[in-house]
Amino acid sequence: MNIYPLVRPVLFCLDPETAHHVTLSLLKLAQQTGLSALSRAKSSDKPLTVMGLNFKNPVGLAAGLDKNGDYIDALADLGFGFIEIGTVTPRAQPGNPKPRMFRLPEHQAIINRMGFNNLGIDHLLEQVGKCQYQGILGINIGKNADTPLENATEDYLIGLRKSYAAASYIAINISSPNTKNLRQLQQGDEIKHLLSALKAEQLKLQAAHGKYTPIAVKIAPDLNDDEISHIADLLLEFGMDGVIATNTTIARDKIQGHIHADEAGGLSGAPVKDSSTRVVKALATILQGKLPIIAAGGIVCAEDAQEKIAAGASLVQIYSGLIYKGPQLLEDILQQI
Repeated sequence: MNIYPLVRPVLFCLDPETAHHVTLSLLKLAQQTGLSALSRAKSSDKPLTVMGLNFKNPVGLAAGLDKNGDYIDALADLGFGFIEIGTVTPRAQPGNPKPRMFRLPEHQAIINRMGFNNLGIDHLLEQVGKCQYQGILGINIGKNADTPLENATEDYLIGLRKSYAAASYIAINISSPNTKNLRQLQQGDEIKHLLSALKAEQLKLQAAHGKYTPIAVKIAPDLNDDEISHIADLLLEFGMDGVIATNTTIARDKIQGHIHADEAGGLSGAPVKDSSTRVVKALATILQGKLPIIAAGGIVCAEDAQEKIAAGASLVQIYSGLIYKGPQLLEDILQQI
């Protein structure tokens, strides 16, 4: 039963960030009272193995919706094949000043400049320890805003060490446009240094824990072909386990003239679809199946998800599409793919 079309107009009367918290609180209440079964995807059993992990279906929740791991069980009850929480940083931080999230309903889009607002990795791991969810859980890690770029690797190593045992996989966020200079980590010697350190630490942790936790690197949709090729080669060279394509875009060509077009931040939703798919296709051509691709960006209907898979993705993630379409989007995608 899809009640979201009735609820959405009320939520859209609220400030976007307020609506975000209200929606998650309502989902948690629905899960605790058993009402979330009414919105659960019926076609959720479509198992596959990616990165050595067994997913119940290929449709996941992208990072950003549940930054602190406070709503894992409530979100899992909707029928996702996997859930990615975060982005989380070593220390708690408030993020950027408000307002920092803007809806563009005419474009089925959102602009956000949240800036990795979160309660820190220790809080997130406490929440993971309390949840009942037994499925695939990704933990998305980033650096603190006040950590100098030259020290960024240490922040990622802290995140990797702390989350290694609890995560099914770990996502490395080096592509958010909302932390100053973060995207520089996708370039030149910075990415080589980071990937080398992460791989070495991953192997140490594997020996210590007797468990191999895959690492997937999340990249931007604004990379040119040479940059995509460079990153893909390095992901293979340093033995990464997956790539997430893509994060939000800083481009504004698809929303020119909109009242919020000049707002700083990352643009998500329908306008990022084509650039995200372009990156997926480019990666698929270079990687030739040697590394799985998780596609995110602009999936607002089942056809969009099918397009990502046809482009070479093994898994897909949704977020902004969920804001505009509700849980029915998950069911629609699962019925079509």
